[in-house]
Amino acid sequence: MNAPISPAHTAPDGWLHADACRVDDLDWLVKTTTLAQDCPQASTLLHNVPVYDGAALRAALSAARQPQQWRAALMAEWAQVWMHGPGVLVVQGLYPDTAVVDAATAAFNGLIEESRRAGHAGDHFAKPGANDRVWNALEKLCLRAPDVFAAYYGNPMLAMVCEAWLGPAYQVTSQINCVNPGGEAQVAHRDYHLGFFTAKGAERFPAHVHRLSPVLTLQGAVAHVDMPLESGPTLYLPHSQKYEAGYLVAGVPAFQEYFDQHHVQLPLQKGDGIFFNPALMHAAGHNRSQDIRRMANLLQVSSAFGRCMETVDRVRMAKALYPSLLRMRGTASSTLSAEVEATIAASAEGYAFPTNLDRDPPIGGLAPQSQQDLLRSALQQNWSAAQFNTALQAQAQTRLS
Repeated sequence: MNAPISPAHTAPDGWLHADACRVDDLDWLVKTTTLAQDCPQASTLLHNVPVYDGAALRAALSAARQPQQWRAALMAEWAQVWMHGPGVLVVQGLYPDTAVVDAATAAFNGLIEESRRAGHAGDHFAKPGANDRVWNALEKLCLRAPDVFAAYYGNPMLAMVCEAWLGPAYQVTSQINCVNPGGEAQVAHRDYHLGFFTAKGAERFPAHVHRLSPVLTLQGAVAHVDMPLESGPTLYLPHSQKYEAGYLVAGVPAFQEYFDQHHVQLPLQKGDGIFFNPALMHAAGHNRSQDIRRMANLLQVSSAFGRCMETVDRVRMAKALYPSLLRMRGTASSTLSAEVEATIAASAEGYAFPTNLDRDPPIGGLAPQSQQDLLRSALQQNWSAAQFNTALQAQAQTRLS
């Protein structure tokens, strides 16, 4: 299906380097034409993006003589779109009964009002007031309105979309994002996992991890209102997920300029769903409308294989280990030895997620402070064990639901 990854994107030494990134390499991929023969179940192609008619798909599945085979073929088609095709697809009428969407919208609006009263104005992706974001909307909706939750997530087509990319036993998370009139567009970026690192941080991961990261997550959004272009639906750069070094170029002016000139924008109707490879370059659009509060339920669905085999209490480990690390460090120094760093890596949690983003928002970066970050900072500042234990426990509490 479509063009393969360009040889120009490979890293001979096994690593990717930001200073070697060239817009021409991205352009080579983005100029790929999506072929109708590669997505035969799509009802149309819009700006190089396949659009599927949810009602037609449900009817075809119901009429299929071998429904399991038909279902498997459709999921394989979707996976190829995300991996080797444009990287994004639309399912029109994902929710055939928009009353289900309206019921969830009412619950989400209640959560937004509670968030405002709690002082959670906006989020780190936008200026306060430009939008309203509800973190962990999945759990909050389930606890607030379990019947609404069951009707909303009891959608076999949504489940089929998730399984097409991740297989069974996937985990759903959700955030509500409501971009208010005047809300400005985002900078083009990629998402979870490597999308939360700076270019310098992402460079530390070998090239094969850059290729692996996108297959661990599926990004999606369900439209909770009609989203004409003036409301600023998300901007996408089809085929950009195949640019291997794409996690290194977010915010780079030349790449941002290219994105601004070549992105596509797809209007959505209430109840439509759009799903994409998290490595696809994308950005929320500018809401130029006068009165449309553009609400979407942002879905971030994770592979079952993104977790360790054993349960480890790393808070307890860090408390026990800290005095030993102080002794290993020796005289006070802001530079930690290779031995101390190796011990930290083997013991403390180095990834900031999952967390409770209401209580643990990113400060001065894309991700909150990790347990390893806290441990390094404490050692560099020569905290006592009591000081460290207090801060560690506080950090652990902020991460709880």
